[in-house]
Amino acid sequence: MASHPLDRAKRRTGWLMLLLVAGMTALGFASVPLYRMFCQATGWDGTVRRSLLDQAPGPVGMLVDVRFDANVSPNLPWQFQPDRRVMRVAVGARQMAFFTVTNLSDKPITASAAFNVSPPQAGRYFTKIQCFCFTEQTLLPGERVRMPVVFFIDPGFAKDPDAKTIDEITLSYTFFPVASTRPAS
Repeated sequence: MASHPLDRAKRRTGWLMLLLVAGMTALGFASVPLYRMFCQATGWDGTVRRSLLDQAPGPVGMLVDVRFDANVSPNLPWQFQPDRRVMRVAVGARQMAFFTVTNLSDKPITASAAFNVSPPQAGRYFTKIQCFCFTEQTLLPGERVRMPVVFFIDPGFAKDPDAKTIDEITLSYTFFPVASTRPAS
């Protein structure tokens, strides 16, 4: 028995809609990592770039203040602070800053740090070589750890007309508990 042309058209439309829904679902899942990669590559919206090299290009003669901001999620029993609140740095030169974090609880806790740079137009020039924010951090009960951040400000910063009025850059971190180790409320 031959299919009616209208039945074939309905089946084809159904399959196309199913493929469209599957494609949109896949795009939805892929959008977060794709957006993160885009922001890290371009410095969009204050997202810091990650350097694959272990060196900075070298100083270009311009100085800028870098302010460090440290925060923890309200449901994370950690104390977190920069060793120095502000550093005067040479654009293009390799720099190192330290943060100290302490687990105030009686349990091991794993957390991850989210970061941002402000003003946003400075994000594309702020480049990290090494950072505790690239991996999850596990601290034992009462453990205190000193963590480095190695970075440089790309020399392009000195030539960017949008950055001419920027004399201070803020690097901000917030630690959040990893879901599997959140302390019981």
